[in-house]
Amino acid sequence: MAVETRLTRIIISELTENQVIYLKEVNGDREFPILIGIFEATNIDRRVTEGFEAPRPLTHDLIVSVAESFDAKVDHILISHYENGTYFAKLILKRADGQVTEIDARPSDAIAVAVTFSPALPIFVEEDVLEASITN
Repeated sequence: MAVETRLTRIIISELTENQVIYLKEVNGDREFPILIGIFEATNIDRRVTEGFEAPRPLTHDLIVSVAESFDAKVDHILISHYENGTYFAKLILKRADGQVTEIDARPSDAIAVAVTFSPALPIFVEEDVLEASITN
């Protein structure tokens, strides 16, 4: 079963290669970090900062536009599994006819897509992934 989470913190440091984002469950206290690159962290941070508008579409805007051009919308994000220290995610798209498509994505890219929307799309994490992330 998947647990709804939300992005709670973004830690950006130019001194290290990996940046950190934190997801916290919506109806609980569990929180966990995901290490991401500086480019992804900066894009996510820009999107959650009030008033940011890119002069041209960013990659994450392009993903949303492509989905919409195929009569689909990004419905939510799913952090689907955790393996050997790496998280895996999916963009869940729904078409107007009800068909659901799952697109493999890096969690950082999926979260960047989620925060492209206002309000941000739901970010779900499989229970076993949440448990694994807390124990590791």
